[in-house]
Amino acid sequence: MTAAIIDGKAIAAMLRAKVASEVARLKSDHGVTPGLAVVLVGTDPASEVYVRSKSKAVIEAGMAPCDHKLPATTSEQEVLALVARLNADPAVSGILVQLPLPPQIDAQKVIAAIDPLKDVDGFHPINVGRLSSGLPALTPCTPAGCVILAKSVRGSLAGLDAVVIGRSNIVGKPVAQLLLAENATVTIAHSKTRDLPGLCRRADILVAAIGKSEFVRGDWIKPGATVIDVGINRVAGEGGKARIVGDVAFDEAKAVAGAITPVPGGVGPMTIACLMLNTVRAACALKGVKAEI
Repeated sequence: MTAAIIDGKAIAAMLRAKVASEVARLKSDHGVTPGLAVVLVGTDPASEVYVRSKSKAVIEAGMAPCDHKLPATTSEQEVLALVARLNADPAVSGILVQLPLPPQIDAQKVIAAIDPLKDVDGFHPINVGRLSSGLPALTPCTPAGCVILAKSVRGSLAGLDAVVIGRSNIVGKPVAQLLLAENATVTIAHSKTRDLPGLCRRADILVAAIGKSEFVRGDWIKPGATVIDVGINRVAGEGGKARIVGDVAFDEAKAVAGAITPVPGGVGPMTIACLMLNTVRAACALKGVKAEI
């Protein structure tokens, strides 16, 4: 068996096209232009690349970008003051404060200061609570993308056994909640889990979000399973040149799985596409307009 490769780039492109169509409708029918404010503190290279990609996607979708790049010496109070201004700005539909933040800034305090209706990252405690309670909420973008990719292969996830490796607030916990909402039977595995390989071999859907390069081996995979690899790890390649690999040993896993996401080109593109989706939905909620996406 050779696994089908789940094309995250193509699926993300289709979602972004739907978002652009919805933005055009909001502009023409309601005079509403969604706006995304991205706050970047410092000069972390990975964050800078990610923020540029987000801003490009915002413009391509027909939305209004509102980027704020602050020096690494910015105080917590300055960031909180900026968030308060963005909360009050009617042109801003969504607010995203890029993580990680410099050590002098309490990330949880900043996240809690964002208006939950504008929390397009889905990290605010109110949105976290609504998600866990099965209520409508802005949901974290990477987990939402994982579920879309799994459904692109499986259709309905109801009754399937799902194992999530990782219990972070950013991916592990929310993707488990989203899988539960799809009526999957979900197990969260972590560093204290006993017989992790045996647990993974039961999974119809395996989501790897542990942050360790090629940690999940091919003989951990149930034949025919759908594998969603969230990991992005830089390792030394030929000639000392860095290459990016996931948390799953891809070549081993694709010989067993039914479908698998590549790294790169799998989950990554979905994160930004789902951010665009969250922004347009936030704009609709703030303006009292029914979203059609």
